[in-house]
Amino acid sequence: MAVAYELDPTFGRVVQGRSGVPILRCYFCQKCTAGCPVAYAMDYKPAQIVRLVQLGQKDAVLSSTAIWLCVGCETCGTRCPNQIRLAPMFDALRYMALEGGYKPEPSVYALHRSFLDSIRLWGRVHELSMLMQYKLRSRDLFSDLMMGIGLILKGKISFLPERIRGVSQVRKLYETGSSEVER
Repeated sequence: MAVAYELDPTFGRVVQGRSGVPILRCYFCQKCTAGCPVAYAMDYKPAQIVRLVQLGQKDAVLSSTAIWLCVGCETCGTRCPNQIRLAPMFDALRYMALEGGYKPEPSVYALHRSFLDSIRLWGRVHELSMLMQYKLRSRDLFSDLMMGIGLILKGKISFLPERIRGVSQVRKLYETGSSEVER
């Protein structure tokens, strides 16, 4: 049984304005979906998300898992005949979902928060502290522990973080954006 969603005729233009992506140009060739490495795991494929945005299906889009699964690889934009880059659109949709009180995909959101917190603290990603935060947030402590130990033993993950010189400038960026969306 299909779920009926209310239409929001302004949704496409709002998303286009917030993301800077000309999604109203899309004519559904589906090249973005054909190249997307995570499309197989999405409830709606990238081209379907664009079409739902165009049609004003705000609730369907913002409650979907697809907006949380985009990895930002930009394959969609390189394949699109209209130069539509979906990664910035997915970023805008994630922010809109959080602002609207929609529930994020838990493990993806935990990784996202851990990644951004690491950058806020060190000015760059420190893999070990980021992974520890992610494991605590996701409550998945031991699933890949042996792989992590192997990476540490091979020197692929360092114990000590390096803080960049301009970390105060990075933190200012976070102060500007933190008023938009609460953690």
